[in-house]
Amino acid sequence: MNYNDNIASIQNLISGYKGTWDGINAESVARMRAQNRFHSGLDIARYTAKIMRQDMAAYDADPANYTQSLGCWHGFIGQQKMISIKKHFGSTKGRYLYLSGWMVAALRSDFGPLPDQSMHEKTSVPALIEELYTFLKQADARELGLLFKDLDEARAAGDEAREKDIMDKIDNFETHVVPIIADIDAGFGNAEATYLLAKKMIEAGACALQIENQVSDEKQCGHQDGKVTVPHEDFLAKVRACRYAFLELGVEDGVIVTRTDSLGAGLTKQIAFSKEPGDIGDQYNSFLDCEEVSAADLAPNDVVITRDGKLMRPKRLPSNLFQFKPGTGEDRCVLDCITSLQHGADLLWIETEKPHVEQIAGMVDRIREVIPNAKLVYNNSPSFNWTLNFRQQIFDAWEAAGKDVSAYDRAKLMSVEYDDTDLAAEADEKIRTFQKDGAKRAGIFHHLITLPTYHTAALSTDNLAKRYFGEEAMLGYVKQVQRQEIRQGIACVKHQNMAGSDIGDDHKEYFAGEAALKASGKDNTMNQFEDTSNPSVQAAE
Repeated sequence: MNYNDNIASIQNLISGYKGTWDGINAESVARMRAQNRFHSGLDIARYTAKIMRQDMAAYDADPANYTQSLGCWHGFIGQQKMISIKKHFGSTKGRYLYLSGWMVAALRSDFGPLPDQSMHEKTSVPALIEELYTFLKQADARELGLLFKDLDEARAAGDEAREKDIMDKIDNFETHVVPIIADIDAGFGNAEATYLLAKKMIEAGACALQIENQVSDEKQCGHQDGKVTVPHEDFLAKVRACRYAFLELGVEDGVIVTRTDSLGAGLTKQIAFSKEPGDIGDQYNSFLDCEEVSAADLAPNDVVITRDGKLMRPKRLPSNLFQFKPGTGEDRCVLDCITSLQHGADLLWIETEKPHVEQIAGMVDRIREVIPNAKLVYNNSPSFNWTLNFRQQIFDAWEAAGKDVSAYDRAKLMSVEYDDTDLAAEADEKIRTFQKDGAKRAGIFHHLITLPTYHTAALSTDNLAKRYFGEEAMLGYVKQVQRQEIRQGIACVKHQNMAGSDIGDDHKEYFAGEAALKASGKDNTMNQFEDTSNPSVQAAE
């Protein structure tokens, strides 16, 4: 229903109450409805799940249609990101949010900063999803509120052409609400615990859940050592728990992203149950590092299996964990991915130790031999030293091609002395095209950076503190922050407006009419920033 039709419908409703609702303005109600399109997190989950499914189909048709996101640890950060995207690109299409368990642990736990080991409160994850969407919905309300003010001004001026243009913008308004891929870690417990948390996350608005095949109580960050995986059946029970949660709540096209940490995980907590040779349990156990023994070799508490008719003792550590054979990580990743897709997963996540397109593609090629449309979510992780990795990749390629690399020290390629070299320039170009190249060659549907806003907050705060508490003092803030906000057209330079002051004024007027005591009068100092929306001011920068 468009804006005018909505007004007419509401007016009919009001008229049906025989004058008792005449204090209600139909257009004001229509505006409030437009500003609050999504009434629940489930409305959001259903809406964004459809977006993701459409984007996945578009990628299958053409890998140039890959999608992207940045990890956001606060609602305001997510809101400002989406406002920026709409400002610079005109549309949010193909741009999502990522919710990182690492950042929840480090920044949002009541225990204080924690490592990424599933020690934070599980309820903090759905709470952040709800917070992100609260801020995104407020961005809708703010932007529509500005359009309503423009509409009123056009009507007052009798400018019918401008009024029609603004009405078109209102009727075709694109929401800031986009899909969130949300990290459920290893499920925070058994399959039932996974199901209960998945429900809370979906009810908060998540249309996509990312779950990993590590042991819940031994979970580690994907870029740290000491990772322990679980047998496939244990993991698949949690995948099914997530699907049941989606289906129970009516999000029938919810997306499950299964992450394998097998590339960097050399340990398992248990030997898989196997009914017959060649089943999934037997395949998992085939990767165990074992030694052949006889009955006479066995200690009282040894665990043994048979392999090819031989009695084998898996290598067992003092931690009671079992060790995989060295060099089996890629094979285990491929098996993990194929098995997940065959049992209800929609997208894959392979956690790697470096950003190398051909390494990723080598595994995806093998997966696609079985599942032709297999697609990845890939972590463009800040745990990688991107500069060093790509300079070393170029160094190795040049060396293999017989090119003279004697001017470079491979181990020290991070050094600033190489910044202006041909090697550095070629490496930077490879970094720039990494996402496009990975989407085309390695089946990467979605590129994300897990922790970018953690790092940008630290960097910008360091720069401000250095300047403000140094010789520049107040100029350090004015020159580096406020002046840049004004000249770059950053919306939150008018922070009262961004925090909802104008929306509140509108509501006061709806509720109290001329008696409303509004905050946006002539003495509001935010009026000093009225010109920041003028393109000529931004163009002067």
